[in-house]
Amino acid sequence: MLPYSTGDQTLVREINLSTVLRYLHANAPMSRAQLANAIGLNKSTVSSLVEELIERSLIHEIGITNAGTGRPATFLDIDPGAGGIIGVELGVDFVSVILTDFCGKTLWQRLQDADPTEGQEATITQTLHLVDEAITVSREKTTRLLGVGVATPGTVNLDEGVLIFAPNLHWRNVPLRKIYSQHTGLPVLVDNDANAAAVGEHLFGVARQAQNFVFVFAGVGIGGGLFLNGELYRGKSGFAGEIGHSVFMAETFQPPCHCGNRGCWETYANQYSIVERVRARLEVRRSSLIPQMMAESNSPLSFAIITKAADAGDKEARDVLAEAGAAMGMGVANLINILNPEMVVIGGPLSTAGKHILPAIVDCVAKRSLPEIGQQSQVMLSASGANASLIGAVSLVVKATLSRPSSVN
Repeated sequence: MLPYSTGDQTLVREINLSTVLRYLHANAPMSRAQLANAIGLNKSTVSSLVEELIERSLIHEIGITNAGTGRPATFLDIDPGAGGIIGVELGVDFVSVILTDFCGKTLWQRLQDADPTEGQEATITQTLHLVDEAITVSREKTTRLLGVGVATPGTVNLDEGVLIFAPNLHWRNVPLRKIYSQHTGLPVLVDNDANAAAVGEHLFGVARQAQNFVFVFAGVGIGGGLFLNGELYRGKSGFAGEIGHSVFMAETFQPPCHCGNRGCWETYANQYSIVERVRARLEVRRSSLIPQMMAESNSPLSFAIITKAADAGDKEARDVLAEAGAAMGMGVANLINILNPEMVVIGGPLSTAGKHILPAIVDCVAKRSLPEIGQQSQVMLSASGANASLIGAVSLVVKATLSRPSSVN
């Protein structure tokens, strides 16, 4: 026997375990016989793999069905109690931490405002306190923890778990994996917020069956997760998807983007641009519910107040959100023309105003995309809405576990 045969057999079994687990995650409930037919392995091999996954508490039996003419079959499904996962989202002006089960169900969640002027260390410390709370909750629930996922704006070195540059945060070369792993003692995965959201949408959201889709994360900035041929496309250095910095029109009178360039797509269709459009309308004394709402809540003008006013029927708020939707639609039409995706999914903070923004996006896509291409693409709101990147952070750990089931003991 060759010296590396044992290693090869171990690798083959790991691949087969992953195949069974990933197929169940996408298609459960299923019987052992159905699994064997679907993935092309013999029944005895599948039974052995299933027993190991049950022993690792990654899947469980959920009942017996008498459907069909053969013997009753026991159905299998992913076990939500396989373990808890902590997700961390670093926003520009907020931080959010969530604890979920293995199927993405929320067990605990906290969101706090963050002051970017206080600096990087203060913001990270704030999230670590929230992570400690999540760990305490998991212990109270006697839930083992599978890992921590961190979603951050900007470019990320995946191998090292380092945030390379986040223009809207003004952070450079931050060793996020090292910081969170040293604090928790848990495996930590770090990714760009839009990429994480795309993975989350594929595992838990509206794009579960899609092989080619674009996730557009819209908030303070705009980021993209490109899912092509069933896999996240990362580009040569892992930085693909910075769609918000596509240059639309570099007009000299436009204020520069946080990246330093002018004319970036996100400067036309982000939260700041919406607030500034409304502010300009209020300065010329347009009739609006917004000043009253600001006074009642003793709050400055914000995207949340604008959305609330739009929900209440305020014309100025609705018009501005429609304008933002049209600007968003211009970029989406370009993405559709270039990539020919099955769908474009809109998530992040701007999606909370989806019913006001989405019609304008869809209308602009119909007008601006090539008909032969645009008619093949759906534009949809994320199933996770404003929490898209937070659930995406969780999905980083879920995906890693699906790929390496033997890492769970």
